[in-house]
Amino acid sequence: MNIVISILGSTLDRKGGFASGRWGVWRPSVALAMQKELHFDQYYLIYAPEFASLKDQIIQDILTVSPETEVIPAEVPMSDPWDFEEVYSKLYDFSCRCDFSDERNDYFVHITTGTHVAQICLFLLNESHHLPGKLIQTYPNNTAGGGYNIIDLDLSRYDMLAQRFAVERKNDLDFLKSGIATKNKAFNELIETIERVAIRSKDPILLTGPTGAGKSQLARKIYELKKLNGQLKGEFVSVNCATLRGDQAMSILFGHKKGAYTGAVSDRPGLLKSADEGLLFLDEIGELGRDEQAMLLHAIEEKRFFPLGSDKETESHFELICGTNRNLEKDCETGSFRSDLLARINLWDFFLPGLAERREDIEPNLDYELESFARKSGKHITFNREARAAFMKYALDPWNLWKGNFRDLNAAVTRMATLSSGGRIDIECVNKEIQRSRNRVSGEKFDLLVSLLGTNYRERYDLFDLVQLEKVVEICRTSRSRAEAGKKLFAASREKKSRCNDSDRLGKYLAKFGLDFNTVKEGI
Repeated sequence: MNIVISILGSTLDRKGGFASGRWGVWRPSVALAMQKELHFDQYYLIYAPEFASLKDQIIQDILTVSPETEVIPAEVPMSDPWDFEEVYSKLYDFSCRCDFSDERNDYFVHITTGTHVAQICLFLLNESHHLPGKLIQTYPNNTAGGGYNIIDLDLSRYDMLAQRFAVERKNDLDFLKSGIATKNKAFNELIETIERVAIRSKDPILLTGPTGAGKSQLARKIYELKKLNGQLKGEFVSVNCATLRGDQAMSILFGHKKGAYTGAVSDRPGLLKSADEGLLFLDEIGELGRDEQAMLLHAIEEKRFFPLGSDKETESHFELICGTNRNLEKDCETGSFRSDLLARINLWDFFLPGLAERREDIEPNLDYELESFARKSGKHITFNREARAAFMKYALDPWNLWKGNFRDLNAAVTRMATLSSGGRIDIECVNKEIQRSRNRVSGEKFDLLVSLLGTNYRERYDLFDLVQLEKVVEICRTSRSRAEAGKKLFAASREKKSRCNDSDRLGKYLAKFGLDFNTVKEGI
């Protein structure tokens, strides 16, 4: 069925009065029923009680031009048809009383009649799907029937708009990636999801991943994107929870009253209050104490909290992003992190992979770091061709674990750019950086095997076995799971087997050294 919802027009529908001459003028409610190309099976006519006689005349005229249409009068009293709150409330109640949810029907909302306030309210109720379907607008021409336009609010149907939205979305994605043309498919898909969440949701976001993966930078970019879209008015407030301890933690986060503790010589608003109408980024949230976790949970849910030493709650409407490199689920099992807080902050949980897991993005990030150095120093630095090729070979080598992730890349570029001559990084400069890195990593490997096997491991295992074990440890530490590490280690042989269990093979190999994947992964 075709079903239309319309408001009686106390001015336009009265044109021509009740005399026969009314059929020579355009009256929107009647004209809607006169359209040859569009027939309505049901016609909901909303009217105010004081216009009951006009309503009866319009219903009679609708049935005259369209006798098969069932006209359903809906009385909606309004004391002031220009009062937005009252009009919206009354029309909302009408939408709830009537069942317009049958998907077998086609619904139309007529937005030509009624006050401008009523038309706006119909539009809003249509957009929120309380009054579903398409908008229909009628207009006069040289006939009593006039004409009409149908407006479908599914903007994806409009090619020009869709193209503009696609450009805007690409700009948003580039903004979140700081303009870096990343190539890693999984990372790009992750950023697309984060962009949709940032634009559409006010709920907390949890960014997980190794240290240096870019959580802090992404949090700030999310804030800036929200602010550009008019979603936030306040500031970006960031704190590393690992630096917060005792009364200081309570004071920094929630503020304090003068005299709350020794040294509290004046009132302090606290970071949650400073982030009012803005965004609070709590990095390393896993380091936050249990008491602070309890107060934070209350503040997230109620938007209210008690400053230290105060008996009166303060209010703050902030959005929240949390960052951590810890396994918070495991911390909940040990009791160091509250499970109810984790449930509240991980509605949107995004894992940022380390640099070693997205090596195809090293080169565009290398260019970004060079540009960043130029902005900070005022000096434009480039690689010569030989030096760039050598650095990329070093950067892509699997032995290079990039344990510090983008911080390591930033540090390497900063060192080479600072030591370069004439604004060009040459092969000698790159080779020195590579050697520096190899010396550091060799020491780390030695220390790691000591922590895994003990100080006398060289006496207990052949060098042949240790060289192989070092590589296996590297792969394990750059993989998210034992299954993923097994696929990397047994990629060739697994293709020759109809059935394979790479995870089990890796587990048995590590067991020969008295190790398991979790121990190797965490390096303890």
